[in-house]
Amino acid sequence: MSGDPSETVLGAPVLGAGELADQPLSWPVLRREVMARGRITTMVDEQVRTPEGDTITRQYLLHPGAVGVIALDEQERVVLVRQYRHPVRHRLLEPPAGLLDVAEEDWLVGAQRELAEEAELAARDWRVLVDQFVSPGSTEESVRIYLARDLHPVDRPDGFVVEGEELDMDVVLAPLADLVAAVLAGRVQNPLAVAGVLATEVARRDGFASLRPADAPWPVRDSRP
Repeated sequence: MSGDPSETVLGAPVLGAGELADQPLSWPVLRREVMARGRITTMVDEQVRTPEGDTITRQYLLHPGAVGVIALDEQERVVLVRQYRHPVRHRLLEPPAGLLDVAEEDWLVGAQRELAEEAELAARDWRVLVDQFVSPGSTEESVRIYLARDLHPVDRPDGFVVEGEELDMDVVLAPLADLVAAVLAGRVQNPLAVAGVLATEVARRDGFASLRPADAPWPVRDSRP
């Protein structure tokens, strides 16, 4: 091998730092059929034209999106809830989280509401931790995970009613280092927990200075079809 950094074992180009970004793109939709409507999601079947001129069919779920909160206390313990999730038949360790299903609600306000509803906590320091598509091959769901620090107790918002799986949900604390180990060992599998915990561990190394402000733009939400 030569010393040219543009040459790789795979023969693939090496992207520069400024090129490391997902690209907004939409192939033409020739037909859309609504197959089923649920309480939260809608399944659609679409015929899509590829750049080569072929027609392919894709089925996926429309979803309002969600926010999650990694709430970190002064002893570097993470606030988690244990909640039963019927599709996977597990009681999962999860960060407080919820749907973006309140009309015109600011994303940060939604995260603050979920933290108060599920953990009866508020925070004085909010940052954007990480954004993600949860399962981009099967749903349009996008999620923003916040880091919340300087925690203090609050009452649940007026009108909030605990129901369904949340009746069996409890709040627990876990040291960040132990959670990182549990994620890497495959014992904690909720996608918001996995992404949020690992991102928190990385961000902690520079004192969270590299994190975006809580009101940072979220372009994915603006480009939703």
